[in-house]
Amino acid sequence: IKGRIIGRDGRNVRTIEAATGVTLLVDGMPDSVVVSCFNPIRREIARQALVSLIADGRIHPASIETAVAKAKENLEETMFQVGKETAYQLKLEGFPREILIAIGRLQFRLSFSQNVLEHSIEVARLMGSMADELKLDGQLARRIGLLHDIGKGLTDEVEGGHAKIGADLLSKYGEDPILINAVASHHEEVEPNSVYAVLCSAADAISSARPGARNESTELYYERIERLEEIAKSRQGVNTAFAIQAGHELRVVIDPDVLSDNDAMILAHDISSDIEANLKYPGQIRVVIIREKRCIEYAR
Repeated sequence: IKGRIIGRDGRNVRTIEAATGVTLLVDGMPDSVVVSCFNPIRREIARQALVSLIADGRIHPASIETAVAKAKENLEETMFQVGKETAYQLKLEGFPREILIAIGRLQFRLSFSQNVLEHSIEVARLMGSMADELKLDGQLARRIGLLHDIGKGLTDEVEGGHAKIGADLLSKYGEDPILINAVASHHEEVEPNSVYAVLCSAADAISSARPGARNESTELYYERIERLEEIAKSRQGVNTAFAIQAGHELRVVIDPDVLSDNDAMILAHDISSDIEANLKYPGQIRVVIIREKRCIEYAR
């Protein structure tokens, strides 16, 4: 079977890799073929195509292209059905097909080993419970919770942070402005303008921070946090620095007598460049420079 997968002079492997964008590791283990790719959608397409080809037994460039095309169609329909079932499970309706497919894509995305679709469902339920306690619109709260990380399924195709990508997508399909702001602001990248946005940030933090939700080496995590703060503190004029939001934001407090407002802007850019050059991290890290001058006098 491995010989048929490889093909003459490796032509089948090259065809599969070209058609799907993955790397096939055929010789690693005797009974396995490893599909390697950072994009989970491409991995799943390649996996389904390989399963189909092995079951059929006829593996050649033409059949590979047909199997890959069919796998893409099947996967899109699978994602649509997953999105539809998820919306039904949460008693939500009115989603266009494209949004349901984007929800289904989250099933194939992990964040520190936590499945993003399961995380989104959990956030939706938490938000619904909190909204009910506060006598708010529970359905809108659940809708925000389900859609808050929808941009994570598109980060391989669109540049930028997942919060902004998700907000742009939902704006395109005419979702409520309150919902769009809550999605855009749940990592404090924009200013929240409603209590729903605050609830979204809280529910997201509860779901991701609960014990067992995510799997990252504690030692590596603390090492990254310390390194982040060290990069900022090594700069002249920096009083202190704090890594917050699980290492996704770095707040730097500077001496206003040493650095001006213009210097602060340059410092933010320089620290961001240092982080990009010296650290490996998931997603993006927001660098915030805080410059405050207080003039105090007493009238006696």
